[in-house]
Parts: sequence; structure tokens; C-alpha cells
Amino acid sequence: MEIIYLESVDSTQTYLKEHIKTQGYHKNIAIVTTNQTNGIGSRDNKWESKKGNLFFSFTQTIENLPPDLKLQSASIYFSFLLKNLLFSKKSKVWLKWPNDFYLEEKKIGGTITQLEKNILFCGIGLNLRGVSSDYGYLDIEIDIDNLLNEYFTILTQKISWKQVFSQYKIEYELSKKFQVTLKNQKTSLADSTLCEDGSILIANQNEASNQRSFSEKVYSSR
Repeated sequence: MEIIYLESVDSTQTYLKEHIKTQGYHKNIAIVTTNQTNGIGSRDNKWESKKGNLFFSFTQTIENLPPDLKLQSASIYFSFLLKNLLFSKKSKVWLKWPNDFYLEEKKIGGTITQLEKNILFCGIGLNLRGVSSDYGYLDIEIDIDNLLNEYFTILTQKISWKQVFSQYKIEYELSKKFQVTLKNQKTSLADSTLCEDGSILIANQNEASNQRSFSEKVYSSR
């Protein structure tokens, strides 16, 4: 993995795509900064940024991914591997479905993935210091260089989705206290079911029959 550090950039994801467009794609690349001025969040929202936090985007080709990983759940996969690495360093961070890093009940970061041809672009933002009262920040001190080198080394191991999911399905219970935005509506995860491919089913209560039915599968990238 080639790592390019920038003092400041509007968006690591946008910069990475433009870099590949002009320079060509020869190997996996990561763009890293602690000052992102126009970051991209989920559903094309702007990610609230502050200088001193960690923002990075990287590429992975399809052949570099574990064969059992559903691309729709790549955000969960990349996020959970980073979460596990931070947890090994004594952080209490956890992953809220489908791609948000949380400490207790406050969001401290998130992940987005986009597929273009056979290249998967993954962008991750992580608060290392306070942004506002609505957000939290990482509960441990980290060395960014060491963290990223360890993380990208983990990615080369192609840890299977089955192994990641076996751990994540336990942690998913924490997500059931929260809501997510599905089809532009806030939806509770209290009666949701996590499927083995990383998608979820949302239960719908039929008041007339007092029976529950389930919606179509919802993936992290939809």
C-alpha cells in the first residue's frame, strides 16, 4: 500500500479518485490527512470535520478481497477490522450498523465505500478530538503512522467475512437501541434481524393481525 500524506485536502476520497484518474492505477493507494475541509458522509451528506482528526481513503481491488465478502457489506468489513484493531489498543469503540464508529452513545466516525469498475474506494473518518457536543472522540491516544501500517497489513491477510461476521453479530445487539435512516426515514433497529451477508431485515407490525412481517433486505450501501 502506497500511503500519501497531505497537510490539508477537501476530501481524501475525491483526491484519491482524481489521483488515479490522472496518474493511473498501478497498486493500492491511501490518502491520509488530519485536515479535511469538505468530507463526504453517508447519503452524500457532508461529514463535520475538524483539524487534528484522522481522515483517510484507500483502494482495494476485487481480487484483494476475501472471496466470501459481499461487496454490499464492505463498509462493515473494513470498519470492523479497524474497530478490532482499536479495541486491541484498549479503546471501547464499537461499530453501529452499518458503518458508524461509536463510543457509548456518541458517534466518533464512519466509513463509506464506493465501487468503480473493479476498484473499491473506502473512506474513513475518525474523531481524535472533540468536534461538537453531538459527537464523541476516540478514547485512546494513537500514533497515526503505526495505526495505518498495522491496519493495511491486516487487510493483506484477507480475513474471511465469515470470521468477521461471527464477531460482529454479537456486537450488533448494541445497534438495536438506535435508529438508522432508510429510504429517507428514521427507522428503529429494535426489531431488526441481522443476516449472514451483513444485510438486515426490519420487522413490520400488522396491528390488525398482531403479527410481524419483514421488509426486504437492506444493505449498508443502499
